[in-house]
Amino acid sequence: MKPWRSRVRRCAGALACAFACAQADAGPMGYQGSTMAMGDFGPDWSESWVNHALTTRDAFGVGATWMRSADGSAIRRLTEATYTRLVHRWNLPHAQANAWFVVGAGTMTGTGFGGTRFAWTPGAQFDYETTRVYLAASGRLYRAGGVRHDVAAVRAGFSFHEAEYDEVQPWFVVEARRMRGLSDGVEVTPMLRIIAARAFVEIGANLDGQARLNFMYIF
Repeated sequence: MKPWRSRVRRCAGALACAFACAQADAGPMGYQGSTMAMGDFGPDWSESWVNHALTTRDAFGVGATWMRSADGSAIRRLTEATYTRLVHRWNLPHAQANAWFVVGAGTMTGTGFGGTRFAWTPGAQFDYETTRVYLAASGRLYRAGGVRHDVAAVRAGFSFHEAEYDEVQPWFVVEARRMRGLSDGVEVTPMLRIIAARAFVEIGANLDGQARLNFMYIF
């Protein structure tokens, strides 16, 4: 095989893998020029946000988060502007891995303190994806005057079968999440994820029977 043909085939294979892996998880931003909307809803934690990817690595957006302690004694409400950065992407022979940085700044209100406080929310995410396997770890700090809520999560999942971009693909995903200052334990939530082109929906319940709904859509 001629060297230029070998290079073209390797390049095409890497692009095809990246395109297929994008179905598994969109990460915290979409492709350049796209707008992404996401939501995560449960009885003690709900958040929704939207951002727009100005480049292949940078996105700006807005978001809102509502959080409540497990015993119901503390409630926090956060509204913020966000910046997302794709720090690095590894295009592997049959997989893709990404490192992300996310930071937000806004206002927080809630129980236990009066008025409105400035809040900032730096965080990071690492994910590894193939067309059949998904692994991710993320963490984010929610800080305001006298408030320290840090959220860390790990995820693992697998698809039931491979699918083309325009086909529906079901996944099984399990998440373990810890919310400092809000819960003393680790919340484990199995979920069914349905991916269809530029969107996915996750439905599940944690081990205490509390329902969870997540969604993502790229415009």
